[in-house]
Amino acid sequence: MNRTGILAGGNFIIDHVKLIDRYPDQDMLALIRGESSSNGGGPYNVLKDLAAMQVGYPLEAAGLVGHDPNGDWILRDCQAAGIDVSQLHQTRDAPTSYTDAMTVCGTGRRTFFHHLGANAVLGAGHFDFTRTRAKIFHLGYLMLLSEMDRIREDGRSVASIVLEAARAAGLATSVDLVSADHPDFRTIVTSSLPFTDHLIVNEIEVGLVIGDNLQSSHDDIQRMQDAARSLLALGVRREVIIHFEAGAVVAEKAGAVHHQASLHLPDGFIAGATGAGDAFAAGYLHGTHEEWSIADRLKLAVCTAAMSLTDPTPSLGLKPVSECLKLLDTLKHLN
Repeated sequence: MNRTGILAGGNFIIDHVKLIDRYPDQDMLALIRGESSSNGGGPYNVLKDLAAMQVGYPLEAAGLVGHDPNGDWILRDCQAAGIDVSQLHQTRDAPTSYTDAMTVCGTGRRTFFHHLGANAVLGAGHFDFTRTRAKIFHLGYLMLLSEMDRIREDGRSVASIVLEAARAAGLATSVDLVSADHPDFRTIVTSSLPFTDHLIVNEIEVGLVIGDNLQSSHDDIQRMQDAARSLLALGVRREVIIHFEAGAVVAEKAGAVHHQASLHLPDGFIAGATGAGDAFAAGYLHGTHEEWSIADRLKLAVCTAAMSLTDPTPSLGLKPVSECLKLLDTLKHLN
């Protein structure tokens, strides 16, 4: 089968984004300067980003939303973006998941208040890989999908079963995590790694898996590359991609390592950081789908991440691929 397109499954969330003047201390007041509703959750954000990038191949959603106005809104929004929703199911057993995202004006720093909703009951039965011709299956976020994160009696997570099924059907697999204080973080992640071709994570999530705090070493490229190699050793099949403030690194199973610096953003460039990691993933996955070199994938990924920062919502800042890449000429790389 000649496969093409990206199927993204997992968290489908409606984000209520509120721009606030500052983040208050407990019991104190902050002012809301603006608000909007938008797509949220890794798969949803990645698909909306790819649609805005005008990638030209099929985009498909797989997940679970409620039979409620928020669920209907998500389905309409995906359809308007040209995303196939035939595997985006609705349930009356749980409401659509939502997040209140508080974004501080001027800095783009954000804090999330999340209701699990229907995403908590998304399970293996909601995925049918015989119905897709997609080339890549992107799953996210582990640690925010209660049933998918469940460890079965045989020691494997439900997510690992889904990823194995995707690979058996001929799809390459990509996995993203969420930065969460979960007691079984390492167990849940490592269960899925042998069925993961591309692992896309940030430095916080890497540290939670390998037991090493990397947040204070975000500019230590060698340490990041070593951390990526450690994840490869835990079972990732092709590549570990770590993105962080100063840039990104990739470690390949074959042994090669790569580094890409972030772009230097001028004052006032950042309107909000919600969804920047997903925009990075969208850029990298597009390059992977198109079989670009890893160097070119990383260049696009830092551009799509930067472009997403121009709007407080996750995806409205994204532009066609050629326009995203123009940032390489207009903005300098950080040293």
